Amino acid sequence: MVSSSHEGLHQICQKDPAGFTRTLQRVLHIPIPEPRDFAVLNADLTEIEPVERRVDTLLRAETDEGTYLLVVESQGKRDEDKRGSWAYYLSYLYAKYPWEPVLIVLTQSRSTARWATRPIRLGLPGWHSLTVRPLVLSPENVPRVADEAEARRDVFLAAFSAMTHGKGPGAAAILKPLAAALATTDTDSAGMLAQFVESCLVDVQAKQIWKELMMPVNYFFRHEVAEKVREQAREEGIEEGVEKERASMVLRILDWRGIPVPDYARDRVRTCSDLDQLEVWAQRAVHATNVEDLFVDDRA
Repeated sequence: MVSSSHEGLHQICQKDPAGFTRTLQRVLHIPIPEPRDFAVLNADLTEIEPVERRVDTLLRAETDEGTYLLVVESQGKRDEDKRGSWAYYLSYLYAKYPWEPVLIVLTQSRSTARWATRPIRLGLPGWHSLTVRPLVLSPENVPRVADEAEARRDVFLAAFSAMTHGKGPGAAAILKPLAAALATTDTDSAGMLAQFVESCLVDVQAKQIWKELMMPVNYFFRHEVAEKVREQAREEGIEEGVEKERASMVLRILDWRGIPVPDYARDRVRTCSDLDQLEVWAQRAVHATNVEDLFVDDRA
């Protein structure tokens, strides 16, 4: 499961490289050839101890016009040391591989974006031995996809829009059309994108809105913990009705996490026939510290 906006911003590029390159073309208007194939490469650029160099994500994009290395960096704030690291990354990759490296910086911060956009020039004034010009995707240039039809046309861009704008209160306006678009997307892709969006939302209101929007489309039941429990149930050959299966999932998540479940609580879950309520309890079970956390704020 993605646990932070830093991880989410660059890992989504690994999960859907084609969507990412389309977003680069659309947002930055740069002539990136359409890739035929992608490969996620080892991001470790360490050569000699104790110096360690590791990029966030490294993709090989094969196009009709050549092969490129996409060096993707997720940047939360200004870090002057990074400017030297980025120059090193590109020089190292240029020496190691026969492909042109391209540096792409992703950030949720407008001020960080302006800092990252500044060219890195090494050498004499007026005669630079090396110039690094990062491509930057940020709230400065990634559009707010707040229209449902537009979100359906490019679900990746809509998700990336929500992630990029996730630190601002304006993120909430993007979530409803995105949720509608995800409902028309295949289960695996929708679950993957939904988790990345969740990892990048900072605004409290936006987080709550996203949780409420995802529950009706059963996002939670694609949750990593729930999937582990579901796989265990399948291995044991459990075949039950929908209500019983979901009640069983709630209890299994608690058991899997080592939380004691007294008989009264177990009976309450097993006898519940309200699918929406069972989904709420299942979501709470992932984060609960005791069984009473399941029933907080529930009506008697």
